[in-house]
Amino acid sequence: MYWYYIIAIIIIAIDQLTKWIIVRTMEIGESISVIDGFFYLTSHRNPGAAWGILQGKMFFFYIVTVIVVIGVVFYLQKYAKNDKLLAIGLSFVLGGAIGNFIDRLFHQEVVDFFNFYIFNYNFPIFNVADSALTVGVIFIIIATILDERKEK
Repeated sequence: MYWYYIIAIIIIAIDQLTKWIIVRTMEIGESISVIDGFFYLTSHRNPGAAWGILQGKMFFFYIVTVIVVIGVVFYLQKYAKNDKLLAIGLSFVLGGAIGNFIDRLFHQEVVDFFNFYIFNYNFPIFNVADSALTVGVIFIIIATILDERKEK
């Protein structure tokens, strides 16, 4: 059961390491082409949430993150024991939430750097924690759908 927390710790470590590398090696706004016209590493800071919403509302983010972390740990302990996909999804959400929380707590902004252009649309720049949150939510949705089908 505790290996799910190890997954979250690994995600936090990768997230913080990659952000540290970006902060130490790139200027804000600097961009490095990985796949020209599609994928760039771009040093960006976000004082808000996804797509820059709620900028400067750090106290709100602190409260929401604490509630999310408590909820995720509760669900991991109570419901994820028999559902590995749900547990993995919750682990990803936990790691992602804590990864961005660390940035907000110590820097009042989140370091973002993955920059994709999808069919000429510049997708909002994101980071490892954001990716973990997204993948985790997808896993939770799939686990929920599969569980609903089992019950029928």
